[in-house]
Amino acid sequence: MKRNNIVLIGMPGAGKSTMGVVLAKVLGYQFLDADLLIQKEEKRLLKDIIKEEGLEGFINIEERVNKNIQANRTVIATGGSVIYGENAMEHLREIGLVVYLQLGYEKINSRLGNIKQRGVALKKGQTLHDLYLERCPLYERYAHITINCENLDIEGVVEAIVEGTKTILE
Repeated sequence: MKRNNIVLIGMPGAGKSTMGVVLAKVLGYQFLDADLLIQKEEKRLLKDIIKEEGLEGFINIEERVNKNIQANRTVIATGGSVIYGENAMEHLREIGLVVYLQLGYEKINSRLGNIKQRGVALKKGQTLHDLYLERCPLYERYAHITINCENLDIEGVVEAIVEGTKTILE
């Protein structure tokens, strides 16, 4: 299988879905939101899956769904916790170029609002800052390229992704 998809990873609130839609339009690609795919397959909202299955159950479901994504010329926006599923990440790295949308903690915190409503996968007693510190090294480990989005608008991020991926995409 050719590696001709772009897979966006990063913290909740980093703009994966927002950037993904715009990027897909610019490239003439399809767009797939992995969180919506999970909700469709499970017939429940993310926050309900987390509430009913617990964090580990949710992460198992997320890994199964992401591991089975078959796509061609598609921008895939993943959920922020996708990096906990090693098999899913290996699959996504095989079918696509993994782009880490990197944002500082302050920006993430100010964008998120009510993280319970968003279905953010937090362990009991874990703060958003703890989560940020835990996940950033994993995003860096799995990314083919990292885009620092701190001082970029949507167009700037999309332009950086297009520039960063054009030599690598088949």
